[in-house]
Amino acid sequence: MKLILKFLKPHWKLCLITILLMSIEMIGALLVPTFAGEMLNKGSSINADFNELIKAAIKMAVVSLLAGIGAIIGGYTCARLSSEVGANIRESIYKKTLDLSVYDFQTFGTASMTTRITSDISNIQMAVVNIFQMILPVPVVFIVSLCLSFSKDWLIGLILLVVLIFISIFALFILKSASPLFKKLQKLLDKMSTIMLENITGVRVIRAFNNQEYETNRLNESFSQYKETSVKANIMFASLDGLSYFAVNLFVVLIYWMSGARISIGMFNFGDITSVVEYAMLSLFFLMMAQMVILTLPRAFECANRINEVLEFSPEIKNNTNEIKKLNENEDILSFENVSFKYPDADECTLENLNFSCKKGTTTAIIGGTGSGKSTIASLMLRFNEVTNGTIKLNGIDIRNLTQEQLRDNLSYVQQRAWLFSGTIADNLRFGNKNASDEELMHALDIAQAGDFVRSLPDKLNSYVAQGGTNFSGGQKQRLSIARAIVKNPQLYIFDDSFSALDFKTDANLRKALNKEKGDKTMIIIAQRVSTIKNADQIIVINEGQPVGIGKHEDLLKTCKTYKEIYESQTKEAN
Repeated sequence: MKLILKFLKPHWKLCLITILLMSIEMIGALLVPTFAGEMLNKGSSINADFNELIKAAIKMAVVSLLAGIGAIIGGYTCARLSSEVGANIRESIYKKTLDLSVYDFQTFGTASMTTRITSDISNIQMAVVNIFQMILPVPVVFIVSLCLSFSKDWLIGLILLVVLIFISIFALFILKSASPLFKKLQKLLDKMSTIMLENITGVRVIRAFNNQEYETNRLNESFSQYKETSVKANIMFASLDGLSYFAVNLFVVLIYWMSGARISIGMFNFGDITSVVEYAMLSLFFLMMAQMVILTLPRAFECANRINEVLEFSPEIKNNTNEIKKLNENEDILSFENVSFKYPDADECTLENLNFSCKKGTTTAIIGGTGSGKSTIASLMLRFNEVTNGTIKLNGIDIRNLTQEQLRDNLSYVQQRAWLFSGTIADNLRFGNKNASDEELMHALDIAQAGDFVRSLPDKLNSYVAQGGTNFSGGQKQRLSIARAIVKNPQLYIFDDSFSALDFKTDANLRKALNKEKGDKTMIIIAQRVSTIKNADQIIVINEGQPVGIGKHEDLLKTCKTYKEIYESQTKEAN
């Protein structure tokens, strides 16, 4: 509830206007039966005055008009309020996710984060609408209807009060009992989303191993658990609903039974019966609507708690400063000084005692076996992960003393698994440089050996790119990703096994074009193929997280056993 109030606070004026309009609607709805009863009393009198009936009818019309206007405008302001709150929460949680590291994001899980941003926030929006339209009017209806009932007959007013209190207490009891069920429902929804996401994204693997039946059973089991919990919650709702109907009918019977005797002794009029019954019906109607809403509030509050978990989560990696520092010219563009890294849930270090520097205008290559920690080095450069010990410096400044934005503005990164965004080729290439001209884009594509295939497309730079670049081959996606990095034109390029999807000829031509264009730019190439990195100015060999050799290709063949083994294994494979 605190989260909802937090996001309602900036819109307090709209909240007040909505409450005022809803109150006008409720009061008008209760005054209509009062004037209706007045018309019946005057119309059933022997000395009925037609002018008096006209006046009562005009009162009813005016009150109905005001109540209708309040309902229409109140509905609009309530919908506007709900939309504003939902938009603000989505904006806040999206900004928060951008601050989370990869490890932080894994704490919640992809499916759960998707559910929180979509389903959970939608539930909160619906709760805001229901609170303003169904719950907040209830006290107004209760107070006004009870006052009007007591004004007609104190005993009937007292009976109505007892009935309303009884149903309210029972509703609160149901609310408390239902809360754990709705909490369980949201967790089961996360489970269903996780399994469905796995099945959709891994459908080829499932089919390849003929595991359709197993995955179907696994998903059906999660559906069944969700269904059983939903049934339990609905039984509670049905019990409350049935009791409310019983209370309404019992009260109406009591009113008619008591009214006969009161009318006969002149304490009550025919019109008063209609008014009191309408007060009761309206009160109990809004109470029943509130009950329906109250049963959904535990789910909304649980959704709010889940959103709050993300918003209050302390990221592993934070900016230590908001100051934009001036990066002076430095011969060592990037340097690792005694760097070690261990994942939070690991027992041993992934990297240990890493020392090297990348000179201006040079190419540094990093090679090693699978799982040796090569990609982790790239992750540390970008500060996607934080070093456990040691220091990484950019132009002589510890990267922890730079804002993450300033650090990454000076780097261009191409990951092993190429990723393109839905849109056009031009949109993707301008991802790091929005002001790049078409000529600059084509030049970058030519360097990345993608110019010919883009020119062959009907729409060229404006050709459509599906989400993830699924309408292009692996090699085409990789070359477009490399071109995107070139368009950014930073001082340091990081290629994390980015040439693995390319054939040897394209790989060689691309590296040749890169070397020709790089000028004073610095490049770091992480690779598994020796042919990709043998011409680098320095090669760093990693084995089980530790550097076992640093030097040029020819030197490492003589001095580094690990490098020689990698080279010979690939040479034999080629032969």
